[in-house]
Amino acid sequence: MTIALRLSGLHKTFGSTIAVDHLDLEVPAGSFFGLVGPNGAGKTTALSMAVGLLRPDEGRAEVFGDDVWSDPVAAKSRIGVLPDGLALPERLTGRELLTYTGLLRGMPKNEVVARADELLAVLELDRAHSTMVLDYSTGMRKKIGLAVALLHAPRLLVLDEPFEAVDPVSASTIRTILRRFVVAGGSVVFSSHVMALVEQLCDRVAVIANGRVRAAGTLADIRQGSSLEAVFVDLVGARVGGTEGLAWLAS
Repeated sequence: MTIALRLSGLHKTFGSTIAVDHLDLEVPAGSFFGLVGPNGAGKTTALSMAVGLLRPDEGRAEVFGDDVWSDPVAAKSRIGVLPDGLALPERLTGRELLTYTGLLRGMPKNEVVARADELLAVLELDRAHSTMVLDYSTGMRKKIGLAVALLHAPRLLVLDEPFEAVDPVSASTIRTILRRFVVAGGSVVFSSHVMALVEQLCDRVAVIANGRVRAAGTLADIRQGSSLEAVFVDLVGARVGGTEGLAWLAS
């Protein structure tokens, strides 16, 4: 089995806080892989180390066998990344951003232009091609970020909360494109807090808590006939509140 992304013993601390605790994870090629966990579980830190945005204190991250830190050019050529809190050059238009990104990657200009046109059209951003990113809505920013991630035809997409604060129409467009990417042989890893979305899209899932993988495998194996939300609550030892106090609300 080909492994698209392998994380081995990833460890990261910030002061006295352990953000990621010797985390191991394998993402098979061709899978739609969901990463779920409570706030502060270490998902964003782990993904940042996986794609070369944050150097780990210990451990390795490999993309199709290429080490992200010892051979970054080879590894990153195969990755498309949509990080959390995506910072984009806001004084560029969507078309300018794609052109700049493609040329920076060394792609031929005619290829960049053709792919940019197609991405803007498919992501329904063609009417805003001359609008500066500064004036984009949250949904538009997510879509142009996805366009940047897809521009160089990667084999693996790593997306941190790609549906957060996205309107239903934009979310539907993004889901359709990600499904097409996987059907065509690509691999997707994305983090989310929305269990229903993970169940709808993913064939594999990992539950992270306190910087460690609590469970990983096929969606069916993890769920074991239950809902992903119920399994998640049980695995992370969360206490579901809301039943006590607030008596004045019923008065």
